[in-house]
Amino acid sequence: MAATNDAPPRKGFMGWLNKRLPVDDFVKSQATGYYAPKNFNFWYFFGFIAVVVLGMQLLTGIFLTMFYKPGELTSFDSVEYIMREVDHGWLIRYLHSTGASAFFIVIYLHMFRALLYGSYKAPRELLWIFGMLVYLALMAEAFMGYVLPWGNMSFWGAQVIVNLFGTIPAIGPPLVEWIRGDYGIADATLNRFFALHVVAIPLGLLLLVLLHLVALRTTGSNNPDGIEIKKNLGRDGHPIDGIPFHPYYTVKDTVGAGVFFILFSIIVFFLPTFGGLFLEGPNFEPANPMSTPEHIAPVWYFTPFYAILRAVPDQRMGALLMGIAVASFLFLPWLDRSPVKSMRYRGPISKVMLAVFVISFIALGYLGLQPAEGLYVMLARIFTVGYFAYFWLMPIYSRASFDAVKQVPERVVFHAH
Repeated sequence: MAATNDAPPRKGFMGWLNKRLPVDDFVKSQATGYYAPKNFNFWYFFGFIAVVVLGMQLLTGIFLTMFYKPGELTSFDSVEYIMREVDHGWLIRYLHSTGASAFFIVIYLHMFRALLYGSYKAPRELLWIFGMLVYLALMAEAFMGYVLPWGNMSFWGAQVIVNLFGTIPAIGPPLVEWIRGDYGIADATLNRFFALHVVAIPLGLLLLVLLHLVALRTTGSNNPDGIEIKKNLGRDGHPIDGIPFHPYYTVKDTVGAGVFFILFSIIVFFLPTFGGLFLEGPNFEPANPMSTPEHIAPVWYFTPFYAILRAVPDQRMGALLMGIAVASFLFLPWLDRSPVKSMRYRGPISKVMLAVFVISFIALGYLGLQPAEGLYVMLARIFTVGYFAYFWLMPIYSRASFDAVKQVPERVVFHAH
């Protein structure tokens, strides 16, 4: 008979509360009673850190909206007012702007872990899809937030990105006009971007994060070995290779978040613009339709896709490739034909292709910041091929008949750390 460790019913206030709101049952199912693999490593910090950064962005965003006024004549000045006149306004603004870049750093590392250990494979396809929808919502949220300060780079960056929608056959031009709310990037654009950035997209983002977490709790967490721990249960009905998420991983994740905030604070207080990567110089100048920045480029977290866009002479083809580059992630669960999940047990070809993808992504990110000329364009084309090769050759090179895999152990391999 399985052992039971049910606690006696609570009394007092908690007993009254549990009858009306099952707090203890929720904590048990999501924390103390949720068993996660015991071999989590460094790469498993970033999911928790992403949730923490999301909370920080929401909180700082609320304070910024108290003083920000959307409009052609007010947006830039209201940001300057926040920076110069509001008590600790500079800190709130830099927390929010640096937090956007930190969010994408954490998300990219979180996504890399999924690629490394095959966390997108069955039974976690829906978990991956929700995660990618979160990523798409973050891209939309970040772009609209980037436009709101109404600096010169914000204005011209919005011109480039919004006009990309005009390449869509038939509906392109009216769609661009609908997005802008006018015949150009103007007052109406700022008002609708503000509404979407502050209300609509955050609500959708929170819903997607919730669905992502529900899917995670339903299928259980993956691990560096790619072994389903639910297949090996002990007498108590819990996974033999699992440990309660609380207190073990809540304590560990808290330490990881503490280290993150130390590094984050150093950047906020000493390098808030990060050499122009997080906040560009032209964005400290008001938007000016008559003065084009010397080199128009989006924020660093969009530059890999921007480099793919510019690698092709035809604008429509470039926009299509950029869209496919983002959408390719959604098809990973079905492109990967390997019988094993983790890169630990895959053959050398899969490992080389993952390395090619990572190098290509980083190189495209750098090239997207450079002028679209000469050697930069040629290198962008080469790395674009490497980027797409990882995805669309995967049905071939991931097969066990093409890239021999190693024997996966029956139990997780635990390394103390």
